[in-house]
Amino acid sequence: MIKTIRVMLLPNNKQNTKLFQYADAARFVYNWTLGREQESYKEKKEFLTDSVLRKELTQLKKTEEFAWLSNISNNVTKQAVKDACDAYKRFFKGLSGFPKFKSKRHSVPGFYQDNIKIKFTDTHVKIEGFASSKKKNKQKLNWVKLAEHCRIPDGVKYSNPRIKYDGLDWYITVGIEYEKCPAVPSDEGIGIDLGIKDLAICSDKKKYENINKTQKVKKLEKRKRR
Repeated sequence: MIKTIRVMLLPNNKQNTKLFQYADAARFVYNWTLGREQESYKEKKEFLTDSVLRKELTQLKKTEEFAWLSNISNNVTKQAVKDACDAYKRFFKGLSGFPKFKSKRHSVPGFYQDNIKIKFTDTHVKIEGFASSKKKNKQKLNWVKLAEHCRIPDGVKYSNPRIKYDGLDWYITVGIEYEKCPAVPSDEGIGIDLGIKDLAICSDKKKYENINKTQKVKKLEKRKRR
C-alpha cells in the first residue's frame, strides 16, 4: 500500500535559486524530447525510445550551448525524458490527449528526485546535486528544511518523489510504501435477542445488562419524581 505525503519546503535564497534551475532544466528537456519525437515521426514515421534519447541528451550536454545541463542532477533530466516518452505512450493508448510543450509561463515548475538517493530527516530533505563540492560545509546546500517536522519517515521505500512550485511555495510529494495487513474475510453473523431483564443476548452467548434496571438508575428516577 502506498500513501502519498505532501510537505512544504522552506529553502533559503541559494536553495530557492537551485530549485528553479532544476525545474527549468526539467521543462527544457521535456520539451526537447517532444521535439525530437515529432521530428523522428515526421521523417521516419517512428518514435524514439527513452534510452535512445538519453544517449542523445548525454552528447548534447557536451556541447558549449547546452553545457549548463551538466550542472543539473542527471536523474532530473533522465526522468524528464521518460515523462515525455510516457506522455506519448499514454496518448497512443487513448489514455490522454496529444502531448503539449510546457511553457515557462503556464506550466507548473517541478522536477523528479531519485527515489533511492533521496534522504529525509525529521526536519530536512536532501536534494541531490545542489552542492558540487563534497566538503561537509558545502553539503549543507543539499539539505532543504521541511515546514512540518517528522511527517516523512526515514529508512522506508519512497515512490516517485516530486518537487513542485505552486506559485508561492515549493512542496515535495512522495509516496511511502507500507505493508498492507491482509483482511480476513468472514461471513459469520451474530444473532441478537432484545429482552427486558437483559438489554441484549447475542448468539455468541454474550449478555448485555439493561442499565435501566440497575439500582443506580432507579435511585436517579426516584429523585426526579420528588
